Amino acid sequence: MLQQINKEMDSASPRILISGGGTGGHVFPAIAIADAIKMKYPQSDILFVGAQEKLEMQAVPKAGYPIKGLWISGFDRNFGAKNILFPLKVVHSIWQAISILHRFKPDVVVGVGGYASGPALFAAVLLRIPTVIQEQNSFAGITNKILAKFADKIGVAFPDMDLVFPAKKMVLTGNPVRNSLYPSQLPDRATACQYFKLDPSKKIVFVAGGSLGARTLNNAMIFGKDILLANQEVQFIWQCGKFYASLCKESESGSLPQVRVMPFIEDMSMAYQAADLVVCRAGALTIAEICLLGKPSILIPSPNVAEDHQSKNALSLQQNAAAMTIKDDHVKNDLLPEIFKLVQDEDCLVALGRNALRLGFPDAAEKLADIILQFVPSDKKKAAI
Repeated sequence: MLQQINKEMDSASPRILISGGGTGGHVFPAIAIADAIKMKYPQSDILFVGAQEKLEMQAVPKAGYPIKGLWISGFDRNFGAKNILFPLKVVHSIWQAISILHRFKPDVVVGVGGYASGPALFAAVLLRIPTVIQEQNSFAGITNKILAKFADKIGVAFPDMDLVFPAKKMVLTGNPVRNSLYPSQLPDRATACQYFKLDPSKKIVFVAGGSLGARTLNNAMIFGKDILLANQEVQFIWQCGKFYASLCKESESGSLPQVRVMPFIEDMSMAYQAADLVVCRAGALTIAEICLLGKPSILIPSPNVAEDHQSKNALSLQQNAAAMTIKDDHVKNDLLPEIFKLVQDEDCLVALGRNALRLGFPDAAEKLADIILQFVPSDKKKAAI
């Protein structure tokens, strides 16, 4: 890895360091930004910085980019024992980041949120390297609020963020999504339905709990076996998460012929293309995908996120008649009745999808790439074409 970084130092091409991760909601937009930069300037050198043992340490190399890991983790809001090491981890990670920046010599440092973003951007500020923040949510986290004071530019995914960030630094870009989900890359619906062995002539609902699963959504499906049994004309793709796989597969609901239980879906393009309705959490990346594809949805904001930001994400769609929402503590009793009511209302499905599409940002990655590349010298950009 050090040899690779030293080789990158000798390049006259643009050098961009992208920091952050922890969840797919941070990692996949970061990869999409890197891909957009490479499309514009193929010879660009891009290095990622993430948190050790987090998703990015596997996902980024899989996407073809080098990554360095920092010894950093989040602060336990329940004030648990692991917070004892938190100050030490922060200081250690800042020194790690400074060392990486000295060696890589980036033209600009980009923070996409997540544990590693703070130390890397703080180190860049100390070294007077230009910084760009990409804020995915409608409610900014503490780290980005602090770093915004020093950042050169801030790309935001939702309007009205001038209440949080300095308006003169802010650009409305939307959230980038992975290339495989762009409409031009999607399979046809018949292929997607065949992938899940479902009937394309019947309605299909995609219940997505994320890679870890969502307990509330899973419980609604498990305890809703009677209503599922009474409405077998509606089919389900039930992405339950690896942790809940055995419980969901062995449940009576999971054994119904119209239900496909999957712990994890590798090819999300198949699930989205097959679905007439998407039921999911209100993470920023998921919302970006729904809007890009113009999918009608029922959003269930997670109550277990910082500052209840998923409720604010969902509200931005609800206010534009682009999604329906259900509170997490109402899901067990209300979700399935609402699903079956909605899939029978074709006009409502069409309207929700159309309104969601209007909120999409198909050029989000390109916009962010342009913002980042503003800080790269012109001669380097010419050398990278």
